[in-house]
Amino acid sequence: MNTSTLIAPPALVRRAEQQDTKAIQALDSAHFIHPFTDHGDLATRGSRVITRADNIYIWDSEGAKILDAMSGLWCVNAGYGRKELADAGYQQTMTLPFYNTFFQTTNVPAVQLATKLAQLAPQGGGRKFEHVFFSSSGSESNDTNVRMVRRYWDLLGQPQRKVIISRHNAYHGSTMAGASLGGMSGMHAQGDLPIPDIVHIEQPHFFENANPGETEADFGLRAARWLEEKILSIGADKVAAFIAEPVQGAGGVIIPPETYWPEIQRIVDKHGILLISDEVICAFGRLGHWFAYEKFGYRPDLITFAKGVTSGYIPLGGVMVGDRVAKVLIEKGGEFNHGYTYSGHPVACAVALANIELMEREKLVERVKDDTGPYLAERFDALEQHPLVGAAQTCGFVGGLVLVKDKAKKQMFDEALGVGMKCRAHCFRNGLIMRAVGDRMIIAPPLVMTRAQVDEMMDLIHRCLDATLEELRAEGQLA
Repeated sequence: MNTSTLIAPPALVRRAEQQDTKAIQALDSAHFIHPFTDHGDLATRGSRVITRADNIYIWDSEGAKILDAMSGLWCVNAGYGRKELADAGYQQTMTLPFYNTFFQTTNVPAVQLATKLAQLAPQGGGRKFEHVFFSSSGSESNDTNVRMVRRYWDLLGQPQRKVIISRHNAYHGSTMAGASLGGMSGMHAQGDLPIPDIVHIEQPHFFENANPGETEADFGLRAARWLEEKILSIGADKVAAFIAEPVQGAGGVIIPPETYWPEIQRIVDKHGILLISDEVICAFGRLGHWFAYEKFGYRPDLITFAKGVTSGYIPLGGVMVGDRVAKVLIEKGGEFNHGYTYSGHPVACAVALANIELMEREKLVERVKDDTGPYLAERFDALEQHPLVGAAQTCGFVGGLVLVKDKAKKQMFDEALGVGMKCRAHCFRNGLIMRAVGDRMIIAPPLVMTRAQVDEMMDLIHRCLDATLEELRAEGQLA
């Protein structure tokens, strides 16, 4: 049977209830290889088919309304259904849908966006960001970082400086270089990763790595000094850069102590290595600032961005290139033999400009910093009173909580139980998207969320935690 006849053409589909879920699932299983998916399991369970979205909600093909507390994949900062962004893409498509930026050619939206990003990036401390290299994703942007960093040191006559230090449990993309920079053991187990000259240190995760009685401030300093220990063990003359997320996202929303980043800055300055701030998740208002390095007070040389720059409406990424690096590449480098077909794509750049204009007009960054972010923190912190929650923490509009068996002893559940996935299943059943990273449950809601919607989300989270607790008690896992 020709399965292509099982669903209506997109132009004929108007509402979620008109979708034939089983037909779509059959085609999905037959033809679509998904990212980060066990396809044997997927064929058995079937995909959840998402058909439409508005504001902070999505709907599936069965008509279920779901509060999206993950902003799609950390990216729909301005919320769903923003006509301004669709109109910007349409108008640019009808004007100039594509032309490459190779061969001494440019386009107006790319130039305007590069200029706007340079204006948004905080300056100071000897760092200026006046140049942008465009890509289509965070993964591509971090591949670009590897190329730029090594080219920079080559041009300075120090080609032996190749080693880039990252952190365990970090996420920097899934391309060969991006996955290598990341510290995910499951990714490294596939494809002979990491590639040479990329090494990792431990993450600044207070809940898991602090010594008994150690304060967060003392732990932050100790965790930062793992970087210096690694630099000295390799040899500072061989280290090119340190890359890190301001707040680790896919690793489970790991928020470093306040003492961490100032000490990291002292160490990279002392040893003269470059600092890369991977802000694919954290930039564009997610932490209450246009760029997260401003919140934590450090001075990167390169900034990776993607996701929120267009609110996920169209793929776009890039690297903000600080003057320290840009000056060398431009004045000494000649041709930089690197780039992508879609670098500076005019439609993507036009949507990004409209997205930034919308965020400025509605003061979304300021709202997260001064209003809804503090309110979310207040409501989320109270989750620590729940019997299952060992710790709950937010930073701007990201949050994470740890599910534990024994709060007093910080005793975790056996990994084989999959407690986080049990909780995630209850979230889906109750109309909530909340991500599980092991036994950490994490959120990153759209920045347009109101206080009333924060309350709605928190009510759902409480309901799902209670359901998880009841299930674990019924299984005999808890008294």
